[in-house]
Amino acid sequence: MIGRMRLRQLRPLAVVLAVLTLAAGCGKSAPQAAPAAADAPYVGHHSTATIPPPQPLRAGERFEAVNQARPYQPKPPHGGTDEYRCFLIDPHIATPTFLTGSQFLPQNNDIVHHAIVYRVDPADVAQAKALDDHDPGDGWTCFGGTGVRSSAISGLGDLTGGSWIGAWAPGASETLFTANVGYPLAPGSQLVLQIHYNLLETNGKAGPTDESGVRLRLHDGGPGTLTPLNTLLVAAPIELPCTSAEKGPLCDRTAALADLNARFGAEAVGMVRGLNFLCNGGQAPTPGDTQHCDQKVTSNSLIYSVAGHMHLLGKAIKVELNPGTPNAKVLLDLPQFNFDDQGARPMATPVAIKPGDTLRVTCTYDASLRSKLPELKPLQPRYVMWGDGTSDEMCLAIMATARTA
Repeated sequence: MIGRMRLRQLRPLAVVLAVLTLAAGCGKSAPQAAPAAADAPYVGHHSTATIPPPQPLRAGERFEAVNQARPYQPKPPHGGTDEYRCFLIDPHIATPTFLTGSQFLPQNNDIVHHAIVYRVDPADVAQAKALDDHDPGDGWTCFGGTGVRSSAISGLGDLTGGSWIGAWAPGASETLFTANVGYPLAPGSQLVLQIHYNLLETNGKAGPTDESGVRLRLHDGGPGTLTPLNTLLVAAPIELPCTSAEKGPLCDRTAALADLNARFGAEAVGMVRGLNFLCNGGQAPTPGDTQHCDQKVTSNSLIYSVAGHMHLLGKAIKVELNPGTPNAKVLLDLPQFNFDDQGARPMATPVAIKPGDTLRVTCTYDASLRSKLPELKPLQPRYVMWGDGTSDEMCLAIMATARTA
């Protein structure tokens, strides 16, 4: 992908990566809601839907339900309206095990924006516990990723997606991988459940509590039993100016970047600059409704599913393999992006990729939605870039893959 030194400099790609295997599943999933019509008014992302039951267990599988120790009341820091909170959970893995599916169980849909499940290898559990102990209360604040630097992937933390094993966003149901594949969990592994809480409706003040959890689908089998899965992430920058009808101090990019730093810290600014370097060679950003980024493939793999993640101003997202060539293939095309339908789309047949291939993610936004969405109407207009908040944006493709020879 890019050299190790540069990866360390771009560590915030974690959320970028954050956000979601947004249910990067590889098989059956619950039926998805129909996308909204192009001219349909947006009515917010509140959900009263009940949690659907899981698919039946397959041979060798068992369920393990894990959750937060007690109800948690989000308290967004820095005067913002968003909190990313990480909870360390011990699923009591005693033998070599594979995660073959997962289902996030949101307890309070009104404040849960998305969730990611990270694997913590045994060698890194003490580091995760130290983060937990250092922050008062249950869990720890974790904008930009979990903060756990994985010794298994050269200290790069969750930047590469290697520690992602599951996630949820509105519209996603159970992630159920196809037979004979899964994420490996070594004995002693633990999990970090990262939940993005959004409190726009309470203006950032402490709101209702949440006690969400995860239902894990586990397969007890040693190495060689199943094919190990990985998570591949491709992100693009966002450079969305205010509309011609909007005016305000945050319509200036420099002021908006300073506001991003005030709300989320220097890593958020590093994420914006890092994506610009990675995708545009560090040239001056070009404002516009549509942005894209190309990433070179580094290993022979099969893609089992693709999900796309954006926020409330998202209009369309496309993921392509080798665009502009005779071998071009569209992996995901959502011309009418629906925030409430972000479940992964399984490939009809796993798609083979090889070193030298190009993966591209392209995202289109509509800044005029800011004046129409109940969640965003109270906020002053801004130049939107990549950011952790619901009023910021993301452009992310999440793929569940397995390496081949």
